[in-house]
Amino acid sequence: MKTVDARGMLCPQPVIMTKKEADSGEKEITVIVDNDTAKSNVLKFGNKLNFKTNSEEREDGIYVHLNKEECVECEVIIAEAGEESEIRNKKQNKGYVIGGDKLGKGDDNLGRVLMKSFLYTVSEKKPYPDFMIFLNSGVRLTTEGSESLDDLKKLEEGNVKIVSCGTCLDFFEIKSKLAVGSVSNMYDIVDLISESDNAVMI
Repeated sequence: MKTVDARGMLCPQPVIMTKKEADSGEKEITVIVDNDTAKSNVLKFGNKLNFKTNSEEREDGIYVHLNKEECVECEVIIAEAGEESEIRNKKQNKGYVIGGDKLGKGDDNLGRVLMKSFLYTVSEKKPYPDFMIFLNSGVRLTTEGSESLDDLKKLEEGNVKIVSCGTCLDFFEIKSKLAVGSVSNMYDIVDLISESDNAVMI
């Protein structure tokens, strides 16, 4: 078993450190982190790689356990994932990366109006993008009080993958107010962009 001490590490370091051990062939990995965001990111990463995962809180940190040897259903999961990946690769994968809650530079009020108009237009125009990534102040658009929530929920119902940067939500202290989509981390965001045929920065 390999132990990875990722306490004090910022996103996406805990995931990258875990990936390094997984890539080396480790079947049992324990990752020690010191916050819930890192725990969630490592658990999500472990599940993505078909490890059996669990976590426990101790006085000196949160211990996240990844064990592939115990995951008896992994072969089935891997086969299904391979089929899904093959289907996904047959079509183009396009999406938007939204780095702020305003569109364009200049007047802030105008920028907010333009962003609202942009998201509304995206929700009315098909085919929909495959994903939308929200970074920095852009995460405000996916949280309570956003004037674009109805449009984003419509897109999500249309199978658009909507993700918001967890570090950004924490920075603005609004993670508990997330109202559409899911919380993601920089590792998964880079993965999503890398696998895309066309990621447009807004």
